[in-house]
Amino acid sequence: MKAVIQRVNGASVSVDDVLKGRIDSGLLAYIGVARNDSQKDADWLSEKIANLRIFNDELGKMNLSLNDLTLASSHNIKESRVIGVLAISQFTLLADARKGRRPSWNAAAPPETAKQLYEYLISSIKNRGLICESGEFQARMSVTYTNDGPVTIILDSNEK
Repeated sequence: MKAVIQRVNGASVSVDDVLKGRIDSGLLAYIGVARNDSQKDADWLSEKIANLRIFNDELGKMNLSLNDLTLASSHNIKESRVIGVLAISQFTLLADARKGRRPSWNAAAPPETAKQLYEYLISSIKNRGLICESGEFQARMSVTYTNDGPVTIILDSNEK
């Protein structure tokens, strides 16, 4: 699985002007499922998403993970912001544009497989105690976000 992870101060996704998912802060994760991916790839990716230390601590150093932020906000009763992950399916992450001008999508999983693993990834993130909002698989989505930093990380379960 490939993912582009962005640290955000707010992100939302809509389909046909209907809000499907929203977070106030956390990680926007664009997810691409490759032809040979399995649940092991999704488990690896969910662990990385939950535990990547890319949030600033009190000294301004990237020392905190999304898990750390979630734990801190759960102890603060006044905290009403939604801190979590907004997961967006994006098969275009598997594009091969090395030859010609039209990308090849041969590396992308078939839609049925991709949907199953995308939904499994969302469940795996939620099973780690995190909020995980999502878009709509195979829909034309409008994603709005404010990148924080900017901090953008590319993860690939085939390069672990």
